Amino acid sequence: MEDVTTRLLSGGAGLVGAADLRALPAEVRGGLAFGVAFAVPLDPRIVAGMLDGPTAAYRDEYRRVNRLIDGLAAEGAERLRRLGHEAVGLRATVDEIDPALEPIALPHKTVARLAGLGWVGKCALLITERYGSAVRLGTILTDAGDLPLGRAMEASRCGDCTACVEACPGGALTGRAWQPSLRREDILDARACYDAVRANWRRLGHSVCGICIAACPWTKRYTQTGGTA
Repeated sequence: MEDVTTRLLSGGAGLVGAADLRALPAEVRGGLAFGVAFAVPLDPRIVAGMLDGPTAAYRDEYRRVNRLIDGLAAEGAERLRRLGHEAVGLRATVDEIDPALEPIALPHKTVARLAGLGWVGKCALLITERYGSAVRLGTILTDAGDLPLGRAMEASRCGDCTACVEACPGGALTGRAWQPSLRREDILDARACYDAVRANWRRLGHSVCGICIAACPWTKRYTQTGGTA
């Protein structure tokens, strides 16, 4: 794991952790018991410029980080396989939420939360103490049982804050604080989110938004320090 962690961090990840996934159904984790979660931070200058709406710079950063995550996940899985383990690198989540589909069976944020990288915010995204929600997530599933497992985050740390809810242009966020028993629709109106991000297609050629990310006080702490704190 140390070799994999070192490579992920040197390759651009800001946070790396491991999670025990055995409490989840075997079919959603491909029969593999553990997961390596990693978070790649978005450029703080680009995120800081999105308070009034997504930009072309954010679109390009989104695509860049997704490509980086795919490469790191594939390389990390290969390193684990060379050590004699089963391992599968999952691709970055792309494009907008599709309200016609069920939520992803194993979201990256679930593995990251179980690895202790952060909690699920009222924006329905993972929020980390260091970067706020200005991250993209990657996952490697594996059978390696010697990973240093993180402590799962079981409660929201958003408190009474509703900054993301108030900033959402589609009114897609309910404002409920996340807890493990909630479903996606308890926090997020997928149709309203879909409609809001699709509205950016004509201007940006990509269905992105990110306003809730930029509005989060945890994210602002990251962007206001330029990522140095």
